[in-house]
Amino acid sequence: MEILRIEDLSFRYAEAEQNAVEHVNLSLESGEFIVVCGESGCGKTTLLKLLKRELAPAGNVSGEIYYKGILQQELDEKMSACEIGYVLQNPDNQIVTDKVWHELAFGLENMGIPTEVIRRRVGEMAGYFGIESWFRKNTDELSGGQKQRVAIARALAMNPEVLLFDEPTSALDPQMVGEVLEVMRTLAREGLTMIVVTHEMAFARDVSSHVVFMADGVICEEGTPSDIFENPQNQKTRDFLTRFFDR
Repeated sequence: MEILRIEDLSFRYAEAEQNAVEHVNLSLESGEFIVVCGESGCGKTTLLKLLKRELAPAGNVSGEIYYKGILQQELDEKMSACEIGYVLQNPDNQIVTDKVWHELAFGLENMGIPTEVIRRRVGEMAGYFGIESWFRKNTDELSGGQKQRVAIARALAMNPEVLLFDEPTSALDPQMVGEVLEVMRTLAREGLTMIVVTHEMAFARDVSSHVVFMADGVICEEGTPSDIFENPQNQKTRDFLTRFFDR
């Protein structure tokens, strides 16, 4: 079942001379795991933020985004906030409370979810992510990998239908990268619908169900991991993958 559809989407930042995203068309099925990749500045993070209404950048937008067949701008507040989750690039930029347990509950509290439901969901997330031993720690005592794990757990506590990740490992050291990628592998195996912007090409090749390659704000190529990694048709895709796997 189609859960998200992008139709002829273009976006230009205020006073910019050209579009950051240009005539993008994309469809996401329930349970699908799409990886969006490309050079820095290609528009992939801008595209991802446009899919989360609360984080959409200011500028000129044309085209449409549909969630479950509903225009994005017509979604009610609860559906938009809860059903489309977002994990930021830098874990230090998304922790907003002083305690781990409060961080997990923060989004639910803001949506007015009943206390008993909040306690149950927070407990479930703490158990699922194995953070019981640091459940009551101060958030400023956590490692980068732990903070990113808390951010993912907080997003999942909202029971999202779609989870968006913006370079979730770029600010982490190699050991922490492995921890976070393993969490994402587990979510993929369990069928959570996800869109991930990442430079982790080996991860994209091994775990994703669909790969989208962007350059200069345009989708140059898309297909299954085998399509993209074994037989890329676009020269920009080939150049990017060659640089990545040869380094």
